[in-house]
Amino acid sequence: MAAARDRMGTYLALHMRFGGGSFLIQEPQRIVAMSHGFPGGAMQKRFVVWAVLLFCSAISQNAWARTDLGARSIGADVGFVDPDNIDGTLGLGAFMNLGNLSPDIRLAPHLGYWSKSNSFGGDKVSISDISLSTRGLYMFHMSSPKFRPYVGAGLGFHMVHAKVETAAQDLGGGFIIPAMEVSDSSTKLGLDMGGGFTTPLSEKTDFCLDLWYTAVSDVGHLSLKAGVSFDLGGSPHADAPPPPHRSRVRR
Repeated sequence: MAAARDRMGTYLALHMRFGGGSFLIQEPQRIVAMSHGFPGGAMQKRFVVWAVLLFCSAISQNAWARTDLGARSIGADVGFVDPDNIDGTLGLGAFMNLGNLSPDIRLAPHLGYWSKSNSFGGDKVSISDISLSTRGLYMFHMSSPKFRPYVGAGLGFHMVHAKVETAAQDLGGGFIIPAMEVSDSSTKLGLDMGGGFTTPLSEKTDFCLDLWYTAVSDVGHLSLKAGVSFDLGGSPHADAPPPPHRSRVRR
């Protein structure tokens, strides 16, 4: 019985449903499989590589001598995050406008966070994602300065943490499986694709609404967020009047 207890303590297979996906834990302190039906493997890596090449090619065709980089604005956003095969949850974020790589392409890093937990009887499964990405936004020129749509793409790092907590189980005959906590963390590369629009709330404040899909192994997700940004005036050209057919260049 002691040998069986030791074996189960060191090789416990626990299959738990998490929304439409599942976690399979086979060893304490290591999550060896996280199956959510996400696209992954070599196909996703090739997709990311091609996206990076296309993005770099598009930027290289613009005149780098016309870059206008500098901290323009900073802001925060909040909204709904819908991970693949997991129930939706609240997402929080922060972003900056670091100026223009070209007259039409804006550099906009983004910091994001979301987490989700589900309970099954006395057991609990949780997963969280902290991301830091850099996005390039193509800003469309409209006749009205009060509406500025954009589309973009970017790359980011995702610090993903998953944890499973199991309650003690009494199997009878004096054999009890003790409560366990198993967790795993990993850093993954993700690709962002999306778009949205900005509109001024005041002379130095903008409102933005955007929709993004992030392709990343195990935790791909769709996010719809609204945010507010505040002008920092850090660019030497931030206060220069825009061309007649363009709105001011900040988010």
